[in-house]
Amino acid sequence: MTSAFSAVNKKLKRKKMGLDKGLVQVYTGEGKGKTTAALGLALRAVGRGLRVVMIQFLKGDQETGELNMAQRLSPELVIKPMGRDGFVDPGNPSPEDIGLAQEALKEAQRILDEKVCDLLILDEVNVAVSLKLVKEDAVLKLIDEKPGNVELILTGRGAPASFIEKAHLVTNMESTKHYFDQGEGARDGIES
Repeated sequence: MTSAFSAVNKKLKRKKMGLDKGLVQVYTGEGKGKTTAALGLALRAVGRGLRVVMIQFLKGDQETGELNMAQRLSPELVIKPMGRDGFVDPGNPSPEDIGLAQEALKEAQRILDEKVCDLLILDEVNVAVSLKLVKEDAVLKLIDEKPGNVELILTGRGAPASFIEKAHLVTNMESTKHYFDQGEGARDGIES
């Protein structure tokens, strides 16, 4: 087995790193799995020698399985939680929530400008737009101005029609059945 892994690693080292063409993907819908799908793509990208950054718009710096994984895969995978701990009040977002989301969008722009990664994931950006934490037009500008060799992933419920129109791939997660509805709570390693 070791020789098979060594051969793959040697092949990856010889391969030109980076993407020739980066597209835009949107993972949205009411079902579970949008962030999970983005993380699966991140793992695949890291496995091929690409650099990945995930900016989490609504998540604070509490311990989660994805942050623990990113620490193990750093510097190829970096996750930046830029929200606060706890939930945003959908009817009345605080000035802190708005400020943090605005900083997350600025950080995304910096990452694109400096060509820090090959794959950039804006986790829960769709929700940040629907809660009016960031402006839809500002995200559209980021999409339009992204480097041509960077893949951009937008996740979260309620993706605006404009994001769906701009995207090259849209996946709508549909919930057919969920164990939360049967009283099963969140579990470490599965939901967090």
